[in-house]
This record gives sequence, structure tokens and C-alpha cells, in this order.
Amino acid sequence: MAETDIHRGSGSLAEVASEAFVFDLDDASFATMSEETAKAELLRVRRERDLYLRLLRLGEQNDLEPFLAEALALIVEVTGAAHGLLELYDDADGDEGHRWSMAHEFSDSQVESVRLAISRGIIAQALASGTTVVTASAQLDPRFRERQSVQAGRIAAVLCAPVGAFPPFGVLYLEGRSVPGSFSEDDRLSAENFTRHVAPLADRLLARWRQRQQNDATRGLRGELRLDGVVGHSRALARVLKQVALVAPLDVTVLLTGECGTGKSQLARLIHDNGPRRTGRFVELNCAALPENLIESELFGAAPGAHSTATRKIEGKVESANRGTLVLDEISELPLGAQAKLLQLLQSKTYFPLGSNRPVVADVRLIAATNTDLEAAVAARKFREDLFYRIKVVPIHVPSLAERREDISDLVDHFCARAVERHRLSEVTFSPDARRALQTAEWHGNVRELEHAVEAAVIRAAGEAAMQVERAHLFPDGPTRQAESPRDRTLQQATRQFQARMVREVIEDSGWNMVEAARRLDIARSHLYNLIRAFGISRERK
Repeated sequence: MAETDIHRGSGSLAEVASEAFVFDLDDASFATMSEETAKAELLRVRRERDLYLRLLRLGEQNDLEPFLAEALALIVEVTGAAHGLLELYDDADGDEGHRWSMAHEFSDSQVESVRLAISRGIIAQALASGTTVVTASAQLDPRFRERQSVQAGRIAAVLCAPVGAFPPFGVLYLEGRSVPGSFSEDDRLSAENFTRHVAPLADRLLARWRQRQQNDATRGLRGELRLDGVVGHSRALARVLKQVALVAPLDVTVLLTGECGTGKSQLARLIHDNGPRRTGRFVELNCAALPENLIESELFGAAPGAHSTATRKIEGKVESANRGTLVLDEISELPLGAQAKLLQLLQSKTYFPLGSNRPVVADVRLIAATNTDLEAAVAARKFREDLFYRIKVVPIHVPSLAERREDISDLVDHFCARAVERHRLSEVTFSPDARRALQTAEWHGNVRELEHAVEAAVIRAAGEAAMQVERAHLFPDGPTRQAESPRDRTLQQATRQFQARMVREVIEDSGWNMVEAARRLDIARSHLYNLIRAFGISRERK
């Protein structure tokens, strides 16, 4: 069974409200009770009311993870259980398909023990009969006491209730009590009320999950490749992953192209992790991050005395990546002298460290990445034509976020969870309005810019103790940069957007050389700086 464990689904509120708890305590009933009994009944009614209200709030969840987390925390609190397990299945009998589980105070090994051993007794009976199983002590209960796992685990009080009409599609398993005693009749009623009202909520979330699975263009590829950290389900992403599957097992040079922030480094890592060199080192070098006079030393190493800082032998990135993968990011920034040495490396598998006349053999796979037009750089004689064709054995274009907008929601959830964990913040979700704002905003910095925006919004929301991230948390300084259709824009707005895009592209194509960019735009350099400030253009750092 394919499985996802969640150690951290829903019908409409109207559906839940239609099955609201009925409280039948009228004045006459209270009149015939003793004061102590009346207080106990009132306490029961309040407890059921609070459970109902919190179940209503569960209906606001739109994702299985937070739904399961809140649901189990609620019933554990209400019943006083010491341990809990809530599982849902994507089929009626739970024997096949996908499983979601969330545990409370159970270790991973204990969860497996519950599934593999106890499930043949207590859980199996609850699922087979569609009824709640309660026992004061599984060790003494003749139905379960003969089971070795029950005796080994010293399992005492257990309450197990199926989720969903017969046949169930989930199960609630509660074991032990946080206070002495067994589960009471009130606990059983609370658990059954809980599972009855949770069922339509969970059923809707499972239906949404099935629909998403049908629409997930990457589903088949996820079974073929190691795709740790790859978020999204769009066709644009699937097309890229198919190319990864094609080139990963081959020892060929790959050229990754695409805008800043699209994830070219992550894609290079995927190629490495899914190829024959996965056990070797993965070494990256940003060619724009070093001065021209140091790039050759950093890339090919240097012999002692080769330059003023080479007091000893310097190991270069090529040597570090031996029998592994070398990624050269922003390869268009590589100086012409270093380009010649790189060409020699690709042709002969040898190179000369700086200041040395002895060739060194290198066994490396090269993956190059760029966000500029290398063909234009070749035409401008800024990039060697022979090297260009050497690195362009298999080119892969990494799509911009605008080309895969259907992945934005998945990315937002991923970045939100990462920000919460990184900064140890309370769980938050994104409101529907905030999600719409994210979907329609323009992301010039692509996935990287989206990640930073989500992280900042989560921090702002946490600072206000808000349960949801709103549009104002995302864009505190004003309206979002909407991706508008031509009919929604004025001529002035369209002209300004065109100017901003053109200035950015020319600056990036010129390698942020302002003199060259101003010449190509045919404007004064001072005016170029004014445009940069007006359009809020900044250089992306990888």
C-alpha cells in the first residue's frame, strides 16, 4: 500500500450543521434531577456543544494535513486518551490504495505495531463490523488477550471507532488514558459523534485529493525518479521532469536555460541524484560570484606560487567534482580565458591548474546553467561558439512561474510549512483571498521571489497572532502586481509594463554592465539609473 504518514477532507458547514447535536434537556427534566445530577448533565451538554462548535471549525479546512492534525487533537482532548491514531483511506475497505495517518504520542514503530498486529484484532473488528469497539483492558478481554502483541504492549483501555458509513474509509484508534480509568460511555458517545461529523468532511477532502491525482501530470514520473523537494503537478513541470528522466542516466553535458529563480540549481541536483554519479560529489560554482582574476583558480585550482594568495596547492572545483557532477551557474559570465580551458576539459578530459604545466585528468559531468541568451552572447563575441555547442548537447528549458501557475498553490503550502518550521511559529493557513492574490500576481523572480513573499507574509501574520495569512500580509505596501489581460489595462499601464520588462531584459543580457545597457537602449546612463529606481529593478542573487 502506498502510504503517507502525517505526524504533525471536508463537507460543507451546511452538511455538518444539518446533523447538529440535539439537546433534549428541558426545564421539566432539570426539575426532577438532583443538584449534583443536574450539574453533571449541564456539564455534558456544554461538552457536547463545545465539541460540535469545534467540529464546525474543522469544516473550514481545505487540506488533509491540517484537518487530520486538528481533528485528532480535538478528540484526544475530549476523551483524555493517552495515545491516538487517525487514519483515512482512499478506498472503502482500506486494503488498497493510499493511506493517510496522523499519530498522537505514538512513535513510528508503535504506529506500525498498531497497524500490523492490533489491526488484526481491534481495528479489524471495528472496520469489519462498522461499529465502535471499547474495552477496559485488551490484556484481559477474551477477544484480544491471546494476541502476543497485546500482551507485549501491555495494552489496557482501548476505544476504536470506524469513520464513514459502512464500509468505513477510516478509523479512530485511542489507547490508554491520561488519567486512571477506562473509557467511559460518554467517551464512546463523543467518539461516535466525532467520527459521524468528521466523515463527510473527510470524504470531501478525499474526493478533492482523488481529483488532484487525476490532474497531476507528474504522478507517473514520481514513481520513476527521486524527486525530493519537487513541488507541483503542472504539465509544464512534467515536461521538464520527462527530460530529466531522459538525460539523468546518460553521461552527457546538459545546458539548463530559464529566468532567474526558476529552480535551475534544483533541476541540476535532480539530474545528479537520478544518474550513475549520484554517489559522487555535487559541486556548484556561480561564475558571476567571483572576480575575473580568481575564477580560473577557483575552477581549475592553482599550483603553489601561481598567484599572490596561492601559498599552497589550491584544489579547484573540477578536482572536487571528480567522479561527480560540476554545475556552472551563470556560465555566460565565465571569462574568455576560462572558457578556453573549459573547452579543453570537455574535449580531452584534462586540464592544467593555474601555474602548472602538468595536465590533470578529470572525470566529471558538466551541467551548465544560464538565464541569458547564449546565442546572442556568441554573436556579440562574448561567448565562444565552439564551447557553446559543446555544452549544448542536451538543452533543457526550465519554465517560469508564469508558465506553471497551477503549481502556485502547492508551492505556497510548501513554503508556508517550511517557514513555520524554520522560525518555530504557530501553524497558519492562507485565506482564499490571499491565494487569489498570489495566483494573479506577477513574479519576476519566479519561485524564489514567491518563496520569500510567502515567508515574509507568514512572519507578519504570526506577529499579529493571526490564524490566516491575508492579502495585506503578502503586500503590505499596496496592491499586488496583477497579471492582467490587455483589456484590463490602460495604454499607459501597458506601455510602462513593456518598458520595465525591456529594461530588465537588456540589463540582464548585458550582464548588468550599465554602460553597455544604456548604449543598447540608446539612452543616457543617468536616465537608465532613474528607470531602474522607478521600476524597482534589482539584481537577483543565486
